[in-house]
Amino acid sequence: MSPSLQYIPLVLLQLISLPTFSSAYSWVFNSAPQQCSNVSISITGSDGQPPYRVLVIPFGPTPLPNNTEVRKIIDHSFTGDSTSTTFPINFPANSQFVAVVSDATGFGTGGTSVAAQVTSSSDSSCFNAIQQVSPLFVFSIEPPNQIVQCQSTRIWWDNSTVQGFDRIPYMLSIIHTDHLFRTPNFLGVIPGGQSFSIPESQITNVQSEGTGFSWTPSLRGGTTLMIVGGDDRGNGTAGSSFLVVSSGTANNGSCLTNNSPSSTPGSPAGGSYPTSTSGSGTGSGGGGGANVGAIVGGILGALAIVVVSVLLFYFLRRREKNKSKDHPVDLINADEDEEAGPPDLNVPGSRSSRNELPEFYRPEPYLVAESDRLTETTSMRSGERSRRISTVTSQPETMSQIGFGYGDPSVGSSSGRKGLTPRPYRAVNILQHEDAGPSEAPVDGEEAETIELPPAYTNLRSQVTTELT
Repeated sequence: MSPSLQYIPLVLLQLISLPTFSSAYSWVFNSAPQQCSNVSISITGSDGQPPYRVLVIPFGPTPLPNNTEVRKIIDHSFTGDSTSTTFPINFPANSQFVAVVSDATGFGTGGTSVAAQVTSSSDSSCFNAIQQVSPLFVFSIEPPNQIVQCQSTRIWWDNSTVQGFDRIPYMLSIIHTDHLFRTPNFLGVIPGGQSFSIPESQITNVQSEGTGFSWTPSLRGGTTLMIVGGDDRGNGTAGSSFLVVSSGTANNGSCLTNNSPSSTPGSPAGGSYPTSTSGSGTGSGGGGGANVGAIVGGILGALAIVVVSVLLFYFLRRREKNKSKDHPVDLINADEDEEAGPPDLNVPGSRSSRNELPEFYRPEPYLVAESDRLTETTSMRSGERSRRISTVTSQPETMSQIGFGYGDPSVGSSSGRKGLTPRPYRAVNILQHEDAGPSEAPVDGEEAETIELPPAYTNLRSQVTTELT
């Protein structure tokens, strides 16, 4: 492979990480990636300069048992000036990858995809599920396995394992086109975001670390970063390292600018393709905005549910309190009037069907029977100076005889209470005062004596007698 073709993948990776700096051309997956199947990519737009190149980097853990890694980085070139290409995806189902497309102007000019999902198929002949793969050479990071915002990091490797002309000077290239014709090279990829180049400072040899150089990453804390190592044999021959940039204890931001790469600066490349095991697709819209919108929408929805629940509880409690105020407590036991249970309006003869008041509220009229009417008697004592003013007749009678209370329990309507007998009443003595009429004239010479008597109610008695007759 010629050196110029070797560095085209670097340009592709640069586009993956720098979609905001990408050219007007773009690219799409023509079909969903499947296990051990071919995937097709097409270039859209006329601003790209062939030849094109695509770099496919495994993303995330392997889905195979025992954590067996069978995926290799794919560095594929388009044929001539072609704007479409097809190549095999030798990845197992449910694994993920990130793709970067570049053209002749630099790495990553076509943009970087987010993590795409490999769907299942019946073919599994493209990999050995129990055989682990390994890179041709390895690189290390000091401090081990961490990248800190604006803090110097050393990247080093074993010089004897790297292939390239003279191996000196060495260059770590992360998305910039500067020194693209040096080896080895290291490509930094931010899924769905910007990629950038780390210029080589001074190559040094450290006895305990080997050959390498120092790099101060101008990356914001929290950024997802993959560093891909390669040499004259192609991009990805050293494998890749997955890292999340740390802000550090000092949170030093002196190296950051408005152009510092981030995870979601713009729309991811690649069009629509599965991004999860459910097979749902993602478009070219901004992934970061969608995530923020989903989070904000979820928070607002939860707050709305809480507010509605509190208001509903408040109004229900208020309604219960109003009900208790509208219905005062009746101290009269309902069992004294009717049997327990709700009134049945459909039962003939019941108090509820007659729309009557309870028994304790019913008026009981006083009626004097004709046969029991009292008679008046008037008599004068002979020889007395004055006649008797009134006479008193006393006659004990029961309440049933004079019209009070209940009569014989065996007689009457059966609409009363079941199994209950009327309350007994005591005998009542009725005293009837009888007026003797006007007083006699006093004897001459004697002083008149006035005696006040109660009213005779003569007219009332006459009216009652008339009504009874």
